Amino acid sequence: MSVLEDWIDAACADLGLDRAVVNERTVLELARQVAHQVDRPAAPVTAFLLGVAVGSGQPVDQAAGRLLALSESWQPATPA
Repeated sequence: MSVLEDWIDAACADLGLDRAVVNERTVLELARQVAHQVDRPAAPVTAFLLGVAVGSGQPVDQAAGRLLALSESWQPATPA
């Protein structure tokens, strides 16, 4: 097991979460994409937003896909 897997196992146990619902590859890919396409600080915030979406009942793959698509088409607002 890796340190990441150990951490996820421990965090899930501490929070009373089912480890089977955690897809770290999806979360890491989303964070990587957002960090490069949007802004580095947006990566952990986006991971949190994914968790909120999943907690509200959205399927993880669907919510992650929507966030990935948003980051791919992201155009920062230009100052007026």
